[in-house]
Amino acid sequence: MGHKCVTLLILFLGLIGVRGTSKVDYGEALSKCILFFEGQRSGKLPSTQRMSWRKDSGLKDGSDISMNLVGGYYDAGDNVKFNFPMAFTTAMLAWSLDALRWGTDYLLKATNIPGTVVAVVGDPNRDHSCWERPEDMDTLRTSYVVNRTHPGSEVSAEIAAALAAASIVFRETDKTYSDHLVARALQVFAFADRHQGSYKASVGEAACPFYCDYNGYWDELVWGATWLYKATEDSKYWNYVTTNTKFLKPLYSRHINGMEHKTAFSSGEFGWDAKDAGINVLVAKILKRNPGAEQFIQKADDFVCSVLPESPTKSVTYSPGGLLFKSGSSNMQHVTSLSFLLLVYASFLRHANRAVYCGNVAVDYILGKNPQGMSYMVGYGNKFPQRIHHRASSLPSVDDHRDQFGCHDGNSFIFTKNPNKNVLIGAIVGGPDENDKYIDNRLNVSQSEPATYMNAPLVGVLAFFKESTKYYY
Repeated sequence: MGHKCVTLLILFLGLIGVRGTSKVDYGEALSKCILFFEGQRSGKLPSTQRMSWRKDSGLKDGSDISMNLVGGYYDAGDNVKFNFPMAFTTAMLAWSLDALRWGTDYLLKATNIPGTVVAVVGDPNRDHSCWERPEDMDTLRTSYVVNRTHPGSEVSAEIAAALAAASIVFRETDKTYSDHLVARALQVFAFADRHQGSYKASVGEAACPFYCDYNGYWDELVWGATWLYKATEDSKYWNYVTTNTKFLKPLYSRHINGMEHKTAFSSGEFGWDAKDAGINVLVAKILKRNPGAEQFIQKADDFVCSVLPESPTKSVTYSPGGLLFKSGSSNMQHVTSLSFLLLVYASFLRHANRAVYCGNVAVDYILGKNPQGMSYMVGYGNKFPQRIHHRASSLPSVDDHRDQFGCHDGNSFIFTKNPNKNVLIGAIVGGPDENDKYIDNRLNVSQSEPATYMNAPLVGVLAFFKESTKYYY
């Protein structure tokens, strides 16, 4: 099975051009996709910082609990560090990219005290009521932690997964750091497993409704154990996976406008909240022809056919222009995450000489081949979103405006029809609606806000196509 079959599995998601003659520059898109993360950095910025309109911020984070929590990433257009999606972002970068130390260094700080894991830094409700640059933050930088009496298995296990995945990346280049990462991953996973409970009950409004865990924490525990098995080859983690998959919920719940919806079989879900499809694909990659992997491979096949457009078992819809849609906001998070996962599984199928045929039509939707003729990556192409929902991007930089912006001093920049002051190069926004329509407005949060967990999976996809363009044209 060659590259053509790999292509067929991911065509429909809008990442490979098969219509028209113009080529997409995957190298440029990849460089910008990675550059985006510099715009999301919190902490003391290095001399190598290329997105120069961003400056140091959050330099006292963690001081309220006598911890050093300086660093890491702001999740989206706000100034809060949500460690649950940040850990997922780091795991995705580790699965496809070796430039992830900014994330792992921070996660090591967040897990530095045994029996305690920092879940969130910054009061989300107060932060979201202010339109401030991260350099000016004067809202409370409260550190929300989970511990033995107030557990948070999903955020802890997700961090363990990220650290274990990153340890594999650093193994050849920095063994000491790699060993440190895997040792911490083992410690944090043990804490997550021994003291089970959801962080949404422990940290309350700091988690919900921002990054509530709607489908339980068992998928994160199994996901973490899978990465630990890959990192250590210790059979006890494989036994943990096979023993505890029975606790994974068959249906995935998504809350939309305050109402709970059972949207699809969990085997077709993958993102910062649901890890089910990722577990199945990762196990397939690790064990290949091992008989113990058969149930996971079958579920991974089910995942493929749950999203391909011609499949009779698909659980998604498509816009007229060919973009995959799932219910909820910020649809591009599904497009990029599922694209990455399908690429990983397609590679497994090629090496295992297996195939899943469920469809083969699409366009380079994200990067501009769509009915709007718009790239949904900021700074890529001639037409891209100009008014993204992002505080630092919309407000004048410190270089241009030395005085501090107070909580509401920047409000006029929310409502202006002018483009954002600073271009957040590489940011993937939430994207168009189910009819391919996009409203370029900061208040249109679902469509116009970027997020790290939308960019992170796309890095691996673009890297693959950068090296493999010759196969597709």
